[in-house]
Amino acid sequence: MARIAVIGAGMGAMAAAARLAVAGHRVAVYERAGTHGGGVGRLAREGFAFDTGPGLLHLPAVYRDLFVKTGKESLERSVELVQVDPASGHVFADGTAFALPNASRAGVVRALDEAVGAGAGERWSELVNRAREVWDATRRPLLEEPLRAGPAAREALGRDPYPAVRGRGLFRRKAPVTLASVAGRELKDARLVALLESHALAYGLDPRRAPASATVLPYLEQTFGSWYVRGGMRGLADALHARCVARRVEFRFDAEVVRVLTEDGRAAGVELAGGERAEADMVVAAVSPGRLAALAPGAAGGLPRSGGPVPPGRFSVFLALRGGRPEGTAHRTVVHAPDRGAELAEVFDEARAGGGWRYRPTVTVLRPDDAGTRPDDGHEAVTLTATVAPHGAVDWTDERIATDFAARLTEAAEAAVPGLRERLLWREVRTPADTETATGAEGGGIPAPVLAGAEGAFLRPGNTTDVPGLYLAGGFAHPGGGLAHAGMSGAMVAGLIVDGAGWRGSQ
Repeated sequence: MARIAVIGAGMGAMAAAARLAVAGHRVAVYERAGTHGGGVGRLAREGFAFDTGPGLLHLPAVYRDLFVKTGKESLERSVELVQVDPASGHVFADGTAFALPNASRAGVVRALDEAVGAGAGERWSELVNRAREVWDATRRPLLEEPLRAGPAAREALGRDPYPAVRGRGLFRRKAPVTLASVAGRELKDARLVALLESHALAYGLDPRRAPASATVLPYLEQTFGSWYVRGGMRGLADALHARCVARRVEFRFDAEVVRVLTEDGRAAGVELAGGERAEADMVVAAVSPGRLAALAPGAAGGLPRSGGPVPPGRFSVFLALRGGRPEGTAHRTVVHAPDRGAELAEVFDEARAGGGWRYRPTVTVLRPDDAGTRPDDGHEAVTLTATVAPHGAVDWTDERIATDFAARLTEAAEAAVPGLRERLLWREVRTPADTETATGAEGGGIPAPVLAGAEGAFLRPGNTTDVPGLYLAGGFAHPGGGLAHAGMSGAMVAGLIVDGAGWRGSQ
């Protein structure tokens, strides 16, 4: 039995801790904040409740496997998991609006044909069929196996597996195939292009630079569905924490790790703020690249993609509304920006013309049909989110900027919630600066899932490091960000520790 110190109590960290405890190890989790869950937080006020992190779960099989492998209670017996149908509504500046059914290829085709025009559904379906080839080619090396060292493995993952339809003609360009180029060439219609690119934007990916393999994101959602935890997604974090406690994982909150201890070049424990030392045989770090560099400089230097620009963050507005939720309202509606080019420039480009708040963003409106989120049926809890530039690129502590941007989200959301401002009781705002404070992630940046292609530019650091006995989990490590991917990272770390460096991945 080994002593294992885990830095952080986010989803990836807890997923690793639960699996390691079941394998017989003594696991202690050290969290700088006062609670578990990392970015999967909750805001409760006056009978209203809001998720401050992810609002939906995709690939629930990851957590089903985790709960099966760590105890008698299944995921479904630990939380009430429900499918969201329709999966999403979409509203565009020209007035086009449609809802896409959950996990129904034929239903999506019909909805797009009716709203966009004959043939639109088939073009979308053909693209999703090609994205399935991405899934088949990358599922195991990207999502079920640890990231292998060596040029051969990285060269393979650096190639984009998307079978893009090539242009014809003498002057065909040889520019890299990006998600944006695929969207324009294969979907034609600007609304379909926006639909595809919105999936990337929601994960903090720039469609102008992301490889065509990012088409796997809508494929996953359309194939495996969108799921919600009754009472709020925070319930998933609570259930995972409870599973860890049941497996005798020790949690220490308000316990900030300031250094990974080493002995004879190997990880040997952690040092806490105030000088306390906790010895361990191995250490799992589920932290951002900046924190890792401070905690273990010898590890960070040798990691691929451990640096780079800070990813975009999330701007959220939580609205307490008078009046009930109308029957048939979609759980999630995306209100698309009228000028996507301006939005992408403000979110991703270094030369931001508008100072980071003057454009009209793409807004995701979450309206769960959940009595646990509101005081009674005469009220409604609504969450608005937008992907934005990280704190630092924009000063999100500037109250004027934050207030103005919140007003823009609210104005845009009225396309999905008519009369929203007249129904408003109160609102609260969370910016990337708040995320940075809460999680410690530089700029409040939220990591995206890993993608194949672009010569490996969209990979994350592997789960092992140059310091023996130090492992990486969570969204800033392989296989990247998102609830499902965080759970996968925990499985990979546990596999490497329990079975050794020869572990070949989940079975």
